[in-house]
Amino acid sequence: MDPHAAKTHLRLYLFYPYLYDRGHKRGVMAQVSGSTKYVFVTGGVLSGLGKGITASSIGNLLKARGLKVNLQKCDPYLNVDAGTLNPREHGECFVTKDGAETDLDLGHYERFLDEELTSSSSLMSGRVLLKVIQDERAGKYNGDDVQIIPHLTAAIQKYFIEAGKGFDVHIVEIGGTVGDYESLSFIEAIREFAMRVGQENCVFVHVVYLPYLGASAEFKTKPAQNSVRELRGLGVIPDILVARSEKPPRVSVKDKLSLFSGVPPEAIALLPNASTIYEVPLTLEDTGIADVITDKLQLKVTKPHLKEWRDVVARATKKHGRSVTVGVVAKYMDNQDTYMSVFEALRAAAWWNDVDINIEWVEAELLEKDADLAAALSHVDGVVVPGGFGTRGLEGKIRAADYCLERKVPYLGLCLGLQMAVIAAARRGGLKKASTEELDPESPDLVISTMADQKGKENTGGTMRLGDYDCNLAKGSLAAKVYKSDKIVERHRHRYECANAYRDLYEQWGLRASGLSPDGHLVEVIEGIDHPFFLASQFHPEFKSRPNRGHPMFMGFIEQLAKQVK
Repeated sequence: MDPHAAKTHLRLYLFYPYLYDRGHKRGVMAQVSGSTKYVFVTGGVLSGLGKGITASSIGNLLKARGLKVNLQKCDPYLNVDAGTLNPREHGECFVTKDGAETDLDLGHYERFLDEELTSSSSLMSGRVLLKVIQDERAGKYNGDDVQIIPHLTAAIQKYFIEAGKGFDVHIVEIGGTVGDYESLSFIEAIREFAMRVGQENCVFVHVVYLPYLGASAEFKTKPAQNSVRELRGLGVIPDILVARSEKPPRVSVKDKLSLFSGVPPEAIALLPNASTIYEVPLTLEDTGIADVITDKLQLKVTKPHLKEWRDVVARATKKHGRSVTVGVVAKYMDNQDTYMSVFEALRAAAWWNDVDINIEWVEAELLEKDADLAAALSHVDGVVVPGGFGTRGLEGKIRAADYCLERKVPYLGLCLGLQMAVIAAARRGGLKKASTEELDPESPDLVISTMADQKGKENTGGTMRLGDYDCNLAKGSLAAKVYKSDKIVERHRHRYECANAYRDLYEQWGLRASGLSPDGHLVEVIEGIDHPFFLASQFHPEFKSRPNRGHPMFMGFIEQLAKQVK
């Protein structure tokens, strides 16, 4: 047994004898003897500070140093996954390649790492609690009184270990704010975990907020001090502080934070608001935080390769001279997080096409009532209809698609946007009552219907067509042109599909089914005939867009808009 493994088993015997003695050393307890290092990111003072961007940026910098990095989000909600969370409150539901419905932070992780993550990168309290209860029912605790400590916290740690296998560094973001009741089990789990694997194999990063008082013209550190005290009181001592603020504070703030938190000044990063989130890795690089992490974890690294990322930031912050305006016909209007991946995909496509972009919200419900549709949409260069669920605003989205078909306005439909486009075309083609089963199940012409294996599952989570599926594109089609390929793989999240009984009528309606599932049964992509750019997909291409590599569908859409504004 190597020295690291021997030390690990000694710790397990001292701190977890109830598991060690019962033979669990052949299971989860033995798995911690690998070489993976861990970075835990927590947040204090208030929510929404940017823990996800901080964790993503740290991952970006470590990968730039030649390390194999993974990220994981732990959410304290009692939901099993994010599939049933209201996007108006929690933002978009991001889908991984293996079909996990997750928090939007996983989208940041993928964009900053340029890696495809899996379901192991998303963990909610409900999932852990469900597993613990199932194990108890199956008798796996051998009659123990099942408790938060040690059983729930040990189960959480098992998810850390499983997700971190095969990586040099595994970064874990703990959702919520330190002090929240619901996140206490996760905080306790990371405290115990550091004892299991050794403090030398863990780094704790705490993100805090520095409010600015205009009356006295100073940044206040007291909320950050209190947050660190709260975290230390729970047994977790931060190695690094990331101090968020609205504008740049004086560097002397670091000395005060260091004095009252016990974190060395060189391990404190000041992180004011950036002009783009993609600047954050470079800001953290300038503070030297990545080197603090690699030194603490005794990692052998290369010189950071950040040339490509600096190019991304240069493009993202450049004034390009030309500008396009895109109208996003949306139903979740409360904040931009509801369509985070769509917006980021549009921005990336814009800067790679060397144009600035103005993204305007168009409320779908208002389009249902607005008799003068042209007045609502005439000022935009192109229209995007993104995904969504429920009947609210659907008629407005159908009218937007109809407007784009009639006026030859560039149109990009995403999931629901494809279904609304098919309905609009069908109505233009003479089926005046054409609809979707979601909107009007009694319609005589359900051109969009429930998938056969989805009947009766309309209100349940984790049951839709989820994750990666293959798609064949028709040679010579617009879709094949933008992809530069006739075989693609894209991510899905839907329950309804195009009804095959109407496919032979598409060309009469001015549409073409240019993308099909390999068996030819499911319509995956449609496009307009005799239209400059009318393209819609049943999948969600926004999930595979990257800041350093625009997605083909978004690139083609913005390229068409750029031609029109010359």
